[in-house]
Amino acid sequence: MTAMTSTQTPPAASLHAPVIGWFEQHARDLPWRRPEAGAWSVMVSEFMLQQTPVSRVLPVYEQWLARWPRPADLAAEAPGEAVRAWGRLGYPRRALRLHGAAQAITERHGGDVPSEHAQLLALPGIGEYTAAAVASFAYGQRHAVLDTNVRRVFARAASGVQYPPNATTAAERKLARALLPEEDERAARWAAATMELGALVCTARNEDCDRCPIASRCAWRLAGKPAHQGPPRKGQTYAGTDRQVRGRLLAVLRDSVSPVAGAALDAVWEEPVQRARALDGLVADGLVEPLADGRYRLPLT
Repeated sequence: MTAMTSTQTPPAASLHAPVIGWFEQHARDLPWRRPEAGAWSVMVSEFMLQQTPVSRVLPVYEQWLARWPRPADLAAEAPGEAVRAWGRLGYPRRALRLHGAAQAITERHGGDVPSEHAQLLALPGIGEYTAAAVASFAYGQRHAVLDTNVRRVFARAASGVQYPPNATTAAERKLARALLPEEDERAARWAAATMELGALVCTARNEDCDRCPIASRCAWRLAGKPAHQGPPRKGQTYAGTDRQVRGRLLAVLRDSVSPVAGAALDAVWEEPVQRARALDGLVADGLVEPLADGRYRLPLT
């Protein structure tokens, strides 16, 4: 076989064994990866892990599964209880979406998370990534699972660029499908392994090529690690944003078992225009219900 030049994409088969082998040795012991974890556990973890690190997810995940071990258990509760249990994970609309998915699973599938990709995709609040992840990780199926970590690994190892585009492209999906192993079980393992590689080794800020099992085949490394040429990477800010105000308002509502007076919410943020905008946004998103007497509560329906 001819040696790969810095402009060539490494053959898919040459990546599978080293990445999966690395995963077998270095994968973190996470509860949703254990043999006893069912499809519901996997689904809950996937909702929680979006834009949130594992260290923050673990305690909330464990409390959630202890309280709601099956979709029907969550579906029987008010959606506001899902928001309350979500705590400070951030992006609390995910809690409402997970509650909606649990209701649909209970009504349409007898309380069992469906195994078919199309049925998963038809659930409310579930997009292409989550459907593929659950089908792959819970049921061992062959799907391209493209989260931020996987996209970064593929961008560097196969495309020779430092970062993927800001939004997933058709070209990335095509590449991901081309890199999938043919066998279902191996493809599912590959999906988990590439995700872990991006999370632990091929990170956004500090890639550790000395620990990477495919460093010798990585197109970006072989090209001399050219600097990112695309649009500027978006940094996430929190302090002073509407997100921070929303979080403070929700914290007051989560901590109260009864509806909260408007004055109690006014006290969490001095600037009235931003505070009102944040509260209106929470109401519009279905995360807060305003009552006729001027009080507010987490949603009951």
